[in-house]
Amino acid sequence: MDRLSRPDPSPLPPLATVAVVGLGTMGTGIAEVLTCAGRTVVGIDVTEAATARAAAALEAATARAVERGRITEDERRAALARFRTSCDLRDAAGADLVIEVVPENYALKHEVFTALDAVVRPDTILATGTNALSVTRLAADSARPERVLGLHFFNPAPAMKLVEVVSSVLTSPGAVAAVTALARELGKEPVAIGDRPGFVADGLLFGYLNQAAAMYEARYASREDIDAAMRLGCGLPMGPLALLDLIGIDTARTVLEAMYAASHDRLHAPAPILGQLSEAGLTGRKAGRGFYTYEAPGSAVVVADAESPGGTHDAAAGRSVRSVGVAGSGTMASGIAEVFAKRGHPVVLVARTPEKAEAAKARIAKSLARSVEKGRITEEQRGAALAAVATAGSLDALADVDLAIEAVAEDLEVKQQLFAALDKVCKPGAVLATTTSSLPVVACARATSRPQDVIGMHFFNPAPAMKLVEVVRTVLTSDEVHATVRAVCAGVGKHAVDCGDRAGFIVNALLFPYLNNAVKMVQENYASLDQIDAAMKLGGGYPMGPFELLDVVGLDVSLAIEKVLHREFREPGLAPASLLEHLVAAGRLGRKTGRGFREYAKA
Repeated sequence: MDRLSRPDPSPLPPLATVAVVGLGTMGTGIAEVLTCAGRTVVGIDVTEAATARAAAALEAATARAVERGRITEDERRAALARFRTSCDLRDAAGADLVIEVVPENYALKHEVFTALDAVVRPDTILATGTNALSVTRLAADSARPERVLGLHFFNPAPAMKLVEVVSSVLTSPGAVAAVTALARELGKEPVAIGDRPGFVADGLLFGYLNQAAAMYEARYASREDIDAAMRLGCGLPMGPLALLDLIGIDTARTVLEAMYAASHDRLHAPAPILGQLSEAGLTGRKAGRGFYTYEAPGSAVVVADAESPGGTHDAAAGRSVRSVGVAGSGTMASGIAEVFAKRGHPVVLVARTPEKAEAAKARIAKSLARSVEKGRITEEQRGAALAAVATAGSLDALADVDLAIEAVAEDLEVKQQLFAALDKVCKPGAVLATTTSSLPVVACARATSRPQDVIGMHFFNPAPAMKLVEVVRTVLTSDEVHATVRAVCAGVGKHAVDCGDRAGFIVNALLFPYLNNAVKMVQENYASLDQIDAAMKLGGGYPMGPFELLDVVGLDVSLAIEKVLHREFREPGLAPASLLEHLVAAGRLGRKTGRGFREYAKA
């Protein structure tokens, strides 16, 4: 009988006894989750040192749980009694479920599965913890392909809620149902998906990590600035290079090789630096060195090395900046004006008409009032900040400012016209800044007679709350102006990161290809909106799923940025997903129109 039509064998037993093969960090964490959930667990590894480490780790973890009041001492003793270790794979014979978590090497996994075929019962489910290799290939090589599936936990397994349940075309529905039910009993959120390299979470995550590595390798930005940009600009728990060190640079390279073999997308081709570091043994935290240097192998404590910042970015002295002008009347303009006013800078807020400027000031007043209600500032501070903001309907009001910041529509022609006007109005020595998120800063600079005084200051929305500012210098920007803007950012409590003048800068160049790839997953019917959003929030620690974020940003804005990135870098993988283009053409732009990827109740 053909494997695809093979009937399900006898009903599956309850998954009461589980063997975990491979007691590294992930295997030990999975064993802890299972043991604490009442399962009998056999932990198997090839060395007694590994099994001893796993037993000690479980003892330490359960002791901490008692200290924190999560379990009682009796429950701890019972959990430890349910766990035993072995160096003999034959001790998996009585397991209802075997979870393989050995290193990401197909030959090694194949060897384990072949040995298990000869040991376990016919009704035992065999699960691989791979996040890169083909579950289908492992299943096809097994004597029981209908019992083979993927069970991908996330690190650290006790803390992370997501579990990807991966079935091949050979996997029986009964096996998937049994493992999915187990995951729920463990307190996890299972997402059932098909077999492809990276699955959902890592399929999106590793492309992003690879681009960050390539960005660093090109010396576009420092490792510290890349990581800070993604933490502060996107709310991510870790920067991409620090995360690569945690995952293991060799592991990341293996995952990306598998993804590239399946997709042939050059964005998945491992950045050369990943191979160089792997071959040198600089594989991240576990080796004590990777993108960063650590106190010791296995330590999370970063220590200074030759690349660590020396405390100064520019030898040039900056200019004095007291008064600030902001051109624009939208949310970003009013937010930037509020940032400077709260720090004591006199601010001139200029719009196309006096009425628009006053409306923007009224927005600032509301924001300041909310800050008073939440106890962030006092009533006196609110009054002083509001009094620091003057409004005007003409750019002539910016004649004496030390720093003029443009925050108008993301239209190059509009911005160039504004910079030409600022060039005529602003005093000599004034710094002229654009807040563009995607347009070339140098094009704005060339619209003036003083391109050395023009720089990018990309604030993030909402400007009063977001700490990040991308400081974008062109090939014409003077060191003095760059030093001035970095000092200004520090003075208003913002974290400045340096980057060059190219599409997307740091954050958008890394964020929007990730969002675009999420749309492609839905477009290809690989996973649903809800599955993908859940995977990235629960498996990656992201504050929002990609489709939640796309609807907030605006699908039209997202499409425009993706077109800019594709036009500049010419990478086929950066071409906007056709589904995104269709939704924008249909007027489904996200929350602002009530419909995007999801529908929203009218306000």
